[in-house]
Amino acid sequence: MSQSTQPDQPTKVTRAAARRVAIIGARGHVGAELLRLLDQHPHFEVVLVSSRNGGVPIHSEVPGLTKIDLAFEAVTPDDLPTLAERHIDLWVLALPNGHSEPWVTAIEAHAPASIIVDLSTDHRFDTRWQYGLPEVHRPKLLGAKRISNPGCYATGAQLALYPLLDLLDGPAHIFGVSGYSGAGTTPSPRNDPAQLADNLMPYSLTGHAHETEIRWQLGHKVFFMPHVAPFFRGIVLTVSAQLKRLATLDELAQRYTKAYQYEPLVTVQKDIPFPRDAAHRHGVTIGGLSLEPTMSHVVVCATLDNLLKGAATQCLQNMNLAAGIDEFAGLRPFL
Repeated sequence: MSQSTQPDQPTKVTRAAARRVAIIGARGHVGAELLRLLDQHPHFEVVLVSSRNGGVPIHSEVPGLTKIDLAFEAVTPDDLPTLAERHIDLWVLALPNGHSEPWVTAIEAHAPASIIVDLSTDHRFDTRWQYGLPEVHRPKLLGAKRISNPGCYATGAQLALYPLLDLLDGPAHIFGVSGYSGAGTTPSPRNDPAQLADNLMPYSLTGHAHETEIRWQLGHKVFFMPHVAPFFRGIVLTVSAQLKRLATLDELAQRYTKAYQYEPLVTVQKDIPFPRDAAHRHGVTIGGLSLEPTMSHVVVCATLDNLLKGAATQCLQNMNLAAGIDEFAGLRPFL
């Protein structure tokens, strides 16, 4: 895996930065968060926002926007010959899993020079696409044309495990709890506040897509157990693992400090982080590092906002890197 690079200075590539942005499938929770970030972005201009309910003003669905004054458009991949005339530099696909490929095919046929960032699972295992976890893969994302945005659980789990990766012995066990916004807007028991009230709902306890994603990226076996809680946004992950050798708590803590000392969106703390404190924050907090030294058993916790660093914030990092501008453009007011 690539080592983190220091992000304090704006990163540059030799090609010109992209400017004109289209968001395909923007009426969901993540699309709204991305629009709020792009509304204040110093370099990107949103020129197309798609939804099946075309004609609805964006500000009626996403209040508080001050610069983006558009209406949703009901467009399909068949419209790419016309859409390409808008000279769109960067396409964000915020579509349900399994729906991005027709758009990718059309964009590559009619606007092949443009950048695509896919928020779905569709390209996370495609080696022709770059996997967009900047804290680990930053050099490969600079100037990339095809980026697959990581999953929300997978983001927190990988960052929690990455500093210990060479010490792990056997599978890591990940207990994850997400707010119900992670279940999307299509009605289901996992986003129904009435069914979630005073409840914790386990689901997909084997074979979850993020379990496969974490294994694929880390090259290490993990077992992941996801749950949904009654709160709207935020994730907490409790990660338990066995180490190959005896270690001290100070040694392990130093690994986290060293890995993330230059990462403004990763906070390492001693105390256990809570999901309520992650809501509306743009980074990941890792803490509660605990060690049973005689058994070489380590536990660490991570929290993040599933809609932000778990999706929209990370998407913006990837957009910036692909465009060759400051990775944290549009985010610096929140750092």
